[in-house]
Amino acid sequence: MKFRLTLVGIALGTLMALGGASAARANPYRDCERRIERAENKLDKAIEHHGYRSWQADHARQDLRVAGDECRYR
Repeated sequence: MKFRLTLVGIALGTLMALGGASAARANPYRDCERRIERAENKLDKAIEHHGYRSWQADHARQDLRVAGDECRYR
């Protein structure tokens, strides 16, 4: 009986460990997608609040370029 409980415990522990490992893995494509979306939103807000040719909009454009370049090479 004790042996059987030990086997069940090991089996459940293994399932939990393997099931959690796949969920813990990062999805680099999704991370890049989020970074680009955030940079686009930042650019939209900068244009809306400060104007198309403001330094804030230029800075946001640069951030968008960097995010796009970094994601392209992953």
